Amino acid sequence: MATIVRVRGSAYRREGTRMLVRANGTYECALSGGCLEPAVVDAAQHVIRTGEPITATYDLAEDSVWGLGIGCMGAVDIRIERLESDPVFDAWLNLLEHGEAAAFVTVLSGPSGRMLVSPTGNPLGALADPAETRSAVARARERLRDPFARSGPEHIGAIEVFFDISLPPPALVIFGAGYDVEPLAHQAWVLGFAVTIVDVREAYLSRARFPHGTLICAHFTRFAELVPIDSGSFVIVMNHQVERDRESLRWALESPAAYIGVLGPHARFQRLLAALADAGYRPDQAALARVRSPMGLALGAETPDEVAVSVLAEMLAIRRGFEGGFLTGTDRSLHRPDETRLLARS
Repeated sequence: MATIVRVRGSAYRREGTRMLVRANGTYECALSGGCLEPAVVDAAQHVIRTGEPITATYDLAEDSVWGLGIGCMGAVDIRIERLESDPVFDAWLNLLEHGEAAAFVTVLSGPSGRMLVSPTGNPLGALADPAETRSAVARARERLRDPFARSGPEHIGAIEVFFDISLPPPALVIFGAGYDVEPLAHQAWVLGFAVTIVDVREAYLSRARFPHGTLICAHFTRFAELVPIDSGSFVIVMNHQVERDRESLRWALESPAAYIGVLGPHARFQRLLAALADAGYRPDQAALARVRSPMGLALGAETPDEVAVSVLAEMLAIRRGFEGGFLTGTDRSLHRPDETRLLARS
């Protein structure tokens, strides 16, 4: 397994990106746009034979004497290790398979050691020094609590460790199963969202239309029973029917969802709010601040596929702490948000 553990300057992927290399030289996933992988495979073949892990540095600068000539103007450190079964590693693979939150802590410099830290409970494994173990557990949990949790290296006492952060896939709940939901649900699944589609019309909720989603047939009177919405979830209201949209919006506003997108012009959203007010429900400003109406980025989208791109682009920007917009001419990081504009802290 090859994992990017440090990036200096510009690179195609960030810390925590992994690549699995087999003994025959084939591999799954990638660490770059395809130019870095042959060198990593060569190094991995040596690690597979010897069993000794290494941290290899690849200079991507175009003008570097020892570089790869990729032209990314940066360098990456990649830890390459042979995969062998042990309780800590097996538990980490199990957490990855089930999409659970955890930090896999590996020593990069210093006495070897690794452990698996969950948000609660006792860690599995330990580092060589008990004090460093306690500090690493505390830092791992701080990273897991961060709204924009990221993998990365860090010095703990006299050693350097790498925190490989695993988080559950972001949840997307879509109210409505019309034809324009199909490309949205599919593209969201491709991007790594756990998609749930809710509609009262059972015939619309078919596996042929939504092969990768959780399908819930429910009238809005049963949302409390059948449609839980967790903190951090993304919700989209697009039933194309006023009563269902109104009640879906109400359920979303009453939930701890991080994002509530309402399809259609802003005037329609205002009419939905007026109808809720007539029924005696007036959401507070904190709830309304989570609503995007119209939802999506201003791309001039017209077709359902284009609308899906617009909406998902906005969702990704919010999830990563960015504002969206054009990148051309910018010198700031393409991967890390400006600390002064983190949406979760604004």
